[in-house]
Order: sequence, then C-alpha cells, then structure tokens
Amino acid sequence: MDVSPRQNSSLPQEMESLIDRLPATEKARWIKEAIQVLSRLVVEDTTTADWKIIARTLQDLEAGLTVFAPYRHTRKVTVFGSARIAPETEEYALAREFSRCLAKQGFMVMTGAGGGIMAAGNEGAGGGNSFGLNIQLPFEQGANAYIQDDEKLIGFKYFFTRKLFFLRECDAIALFPGGYGTQDEAFECLTLCQTGKQPPIPLVLIDKPGGDYWKAWDSYIRKHLIKGGLVSPDDNCIYTITDDLEVACHAINHFYRVYHSSCYVDDLLVMRLHGEPTDAQVAWLNQAFSDILVKGEIEKSAPLPEENGDGTSQLFRLVFHFNQRDLGRLYKLIRTINEFPITVPPRVETHPEQK
Repeated sequence: MDVSPRQNSSLPQEMESLIDRLPATEKARWIKEAIQVLSRLVVEDTTTADWKIIARTLQDLEAGLTVFAPYRHTRKVTVFGSARIAPETEEYALAREFSRCLAKQGFMVMTGAGGGIMAAGNEGAGGGNSFGLNIQLPFEQGANAYIQDDEKLIGFKYFFTRKLFFLRECDAIALFPGGYGTQDEAFECLTLCQTGKQPPIPLVLIDKPGGDYWKAWDSYIRKHLIKGGLVSPDDNCIYTITDDLEVACHAINHFYRVYHSSCYVDDLLVMRLHGEPTDAQVAWLNQAFSDILVKGEIEKSAPLPEENGDGTSQLFRLVFHFNQRDLGRLYKLIRTINEFPITVPPRVETHPEQK
C-alpha cells in the first residue's frame, strides 16, 4: 500500500513521538536517524514500487541480522564458486576438503546455498558450521541438501543485501572457479579491500591441482591493470593464488597468527595483535613502511578510550596514521607482523567485536 500524506498525515507526528521516547544511547541515535529517513519518505511522493524496494530491503536486512546475531563472535569464511561444478570433479572435492579444514581450525563457512562449489562448502564444513545465503532465482539456486533444512539458511530478495552479509560477516574469502557471478564477487571483494571499505582479511583464490583458472585471471590483472597503471603495483598483495589445499588453509589461519583486527579512531588506525612486538621490530616496521604513513610513526599503544567495551582490551596495539590509500602495502605490513617470532597465547578463532 502506498502511504502518502493524504492517507495518513499523522504518521510523521507519531514517528516523532516514538523518537522522543527513545533512551539516550548510541544505538538510539541511529534508530532515530532511521526513523527520520522513513518519516521524510512518508511525506514525499514516494511510489508504491519505491516502497516495495524499501520494505523488501529491510526484510532482507532483518533476516540476515537475526540469523547472524548468535554467531557474531565466531570467525567465518565466505566460499564463492560456480553452482555448475559437478560433485565428481576435482574442484568440488577440493572445496569440500578446504571447508572441512576450515571447520577444524575453528571457522564457520558461508556459501550461497546452491549447488556445485557452494554445496561442497556446506558439505565439508557440516551443518553445524555452515551458513547458506540463498537468492531467489528462476534457476540454479535451490538450497543444497547440506543446508536446506538448517536454521542458518537465509533467503534474500536482492543480490546487494545478500552480498552485504557475505562481506560484512566474513573474516576471510575463498574463491573457486566460476562464471559471471564468481567473477563479480571476486572484483567486488577486491574493490572493497583495495579501497579500505572492507577491513583487511585474507583473500584466497583456489584452483584444482595444476589448474590455471586464477593464474590466467592474474595474468590479465598484471598485464592490463598493474602494467597500465590502473591499480597500484602492490594491489596484487591483497590476494593469494594457489592450487594447494595446505597453502590455502594456511593463508587464512596464518593471517590471524599475530594480527587480530583493526579499526579507526578518528584518523588513527588501531591494529590489534595477539602478541606484543619488540621495540626493535616496531623500529624496523617504521623504516620499512614509512611510505604509508601520513605523519608520525608506528607506535605501541594501550587500548584507546573510544574502544572501551568492544571486547579487545586484552590485546596489544599498534597505532599509526595510515594514508588509507596503499592497501596492498598494508597487507604486506600485516604479513610481515605475522612472520615476526612473537609468542602468542593459544587461541580460539573468535572475533570478540560485534561487526
């Protein structure tokens, strides 16, 4: 039903009344902003078709937020790949074993809930460690047998809301060979990582043993994008290409050996670590990565007041004024820190922050 001022002129006033009753909390601030946006749309000439998009988008968001809420502290890996790859292929077997390896390491696995690589991911991880983010399509996209009756299966109306949760909830991304959809997902992930819209996470492109799907793709990137100056020379440091299961699993697990997570406090990048670098190691980082600093140096830090309550107070910190441009170099910095001979405590693969 199209809501207009003529049909319910009191609705904006009722919304304002609701806003006035909200408690003075940080969450209430964003609730107020959302209600105000809807209130403005009510008094504007918003069409029925527009309201359908708004309502269905909110329904998608509600479904995703509800399902993921109990698992917000568990690290997850998104597995992308073709729905058309048959169960008897090498790619399927590799995706299944890769997901089984991730589950053993403490990660949960998210797939698009369809067949092919998606089914392999859910099969390997098992129902208890799987999510399925399905999309309503006229073909190819019925939920696979390994996730179809699971409470962690979500049906999305829109690709963009589905993709939001694939990326918002993940701590790593794995891509197997696929068609247009997989290529779209690969470039979307790269774009978000390269622009800093996605916090640093491992991105692994996996082929069957001896396969060249991703190597050929990488050759295109190097020849037409890097060589042509369309992306930075270090941007290919954002991803790892392999046809080896052990290398693929190690690339994800090792990314979090010392590095834990990062956030911004104003223009200061705060990098949380499982162990504390020595003064000499920090001095070496300043020498090797001075090019990515806007000003000052990389320094050790206690938790900042703005981080209070996010569940990371026990972690060590490095803080610095990152230029927010050279993300490939930032990935190199993280890999360098992970190679330091720093003693870290035994850990469970959890992400204590609510994303």
